[in-house]
Amino acid sequence: MPLMRSWVSSANSAETEFPLNNLPCGVFATGNEAPRCGVALGDRIVDVAGLEAAGLLKPGGDAKVLNVPYWNDFMALGQAVWASFRAELSALLAEGSAKQAEVEPFLVAMADATLYLPFKVAEYTDFYAGRNHAFNVGTMFRGPENALPPNWLHIPIGYNGRASSIVVSGTDIRRPWGQLKSPDKDMPAFMPSRRFDIELEMGAIVGQRSEGPVTVQEADDMIFGYVLLNDWSARDIQAWEYQPLGPFQAKATANTISPWIITKAALEPFRTSTPPREKELLPYLAEPGPMLYDIPLSVSIQPEGAKEAYVIARTNYKEMYYSAAQQLAHHTTAGSPMNVGDLLGSGTISGPTKSERGSLLELSWGGKEPIELPDGSTRTFIEDGDTLTLSGAAEGDGYRIGFGDCVGKLLPALEDPYARNK
Repeated sequence: MPLMRSWVSSANSAETEFPLNNLPCGVFATGNEAPRCGVALGDRIVDVAGLEAAGLLKPGGDAKVLNVPYWNDFMALGQAVWASFRAELSALLAEGSAKQAEVEPFLVAMADATLYLPFKVAEYTDFYAGRNHAFNVGTMFRGPENALPPNWLHIPIGYNGRASSIVVSGTDIRRPWGQLKSPDKDMPAFMPSRRFDIELEMGAIVGQRSEGPVTVQEADDMIFGYVLLNDWSARDIQAWEYQPLGPFQAKATANTISPWIITKAALEPFRTSTPPREKELLPYLAEPGPMLYDIPLSVSIQPEGAKEAYVIARTNYKEMYYSAAQQLAHHTTAGSPMNVGDLLGSGTISGPTKSERGSLLELSWGGKEPIELPDGSTRTFIEDGDTLTLSGAAEGDGYRIGFGDCVGKLLPALEDPYARNK
């Protein structure tokens, strides 16, 4: 599919992440106005809540679903409405549109807007579905012969996280306190994490409710869109707490997501297949067609005071072993309903080479191989003041489908939170 041209000139650049082909969904506000739904186009935000109020868009019929600080009400309307809304908005914004004069007053400069979480997160589940990441981490702790758990090649492994941990890009992250134990100590200690890390992930957003098990195709139909996701992780807290029930406080600090939901429709040209299976999957996980996406991704770090950010990893979403549709289908097998606004983290996305590793744990091989930055400093894990940025954009024919950066700066730990009791 070639570039779709718009009368908004900035949307026609080959460099923009937000051409007319994209139309990602976000929540924005300017000045003292209330946050509301908007769509990114070039260097502008289309105030779709305003277009709805003016009668130029009516996705909910007589009901207003866009003058709210989340896309959940719109998502709940279903696939047919998603498709018609996209087609109608594309027509309003396309080059030569007869409605240009009516729509133009509803454009807002993106530079003047504040962006918010684009949806209400109902529940959050994080998976461990990247084979390269799982193999790397398993090798560090168990050796290459036993790197993957026996179940890993058969099911998408995951855990239930906290929806309250999800924050939008640009939110500062505070280094957490937790219970740690050094191998050479008899007793654990309560202290700030010393091995704080990121994980490069994609997040899939459930746009339709389900009751009971669904197929992989039905799961794919339920997904509204995708965001970049940074699963901030306290590796030292995790090492002490994770047996026998898995991650808990190590993963409860924050999960940063990019501000724009890239709809599944915008990503259709970039579908690709999951890799060949090393073990045959059970029939309920069989994919009826390509369920992954070819999306180049990167991780960069900017130390406090540095004039620029340094890219430390490049990889691609197509490296995943299990697709979001497979993860969602497996999630429903026990009968638990899925809700509009549920968020599924993919798990860390790493490629086969060192430069493609999506976490500092892997890049520094557990801290044993410090990363050298161009400014002469080194990193094993994140230091206070570091800003981490995840970026990603699918590459089309003369256009890009981007997510907007997923950014977070690490602040120092609070003073002892229990000092008042001493």
